[in-house]
Amino acid sequence: MKIYTKNGDNGRTSLLNGQSVLKTDDRIELLGTIDELNSHLGMAKVLADDELRRHLTHIQRTLMFIMSGVAAPMRKEYRFDEKETEKLEEWIDSLEDAFPREKDFVLYGGCEESARLDVARAVARRAERRFRAVAQKYVADRKAMQYMNRLSDFLYLAARYADYQAENIRSEGVRQEVIRDVLKNGGKRRIDN
Repeated sequence: MKIYTKNGDNGRTSLLNGQSVLKTDDRIELLGTIDELNSHLGMAKVLADDELRRHLTHIQRTLMFIMSGVAAPMRKEYRFDEKETEKLEEWIDSLEDAFPREKDFVLYGGCEESARLDVARAVARRAERRFRAVAQKYVADRKAMQYMNRLSDFLYLAARYADYQAENIRSEGVRQEVIRDVLKNGGKRRIDN
């Protein structure tokens, strides 16, 4: 079977229930935004440690389930389970306890991993806004919308934690360099002008 069907050439596509809609339909915009978010999570996984990679993989699967619910909101098998949001809240709580987070505005891009997570977070926020637009016109799963809100919080904290870890690695590198310099110069720190 070929990947292209030519069915969308006229600017329309179908939802899971077979309903034909314009590709500019709010539901299609939401599905596309969640798909984009899923792609950015894949980019973030490349640099993530094992635990974060497992979390991001789980989130990606959850987002695919949410997409099914958006495309077929009346099907009971796609009703979102609030336990997924509770799991995300546990991960958020764990991250908040893991490091001393600054409660100030953040300049993004402290390291590559946090930059990727912040892009994913920004797309998650857009998906949340698109979800609200769908909810105003059509049926939308309120529990799935709550999950999207928590997801951006999780990604924000994961990015800040990545910055924290990167800063610790940089600081340790500087410390080791100072120690090597002192040992090399007979116990005296060399100061370059």
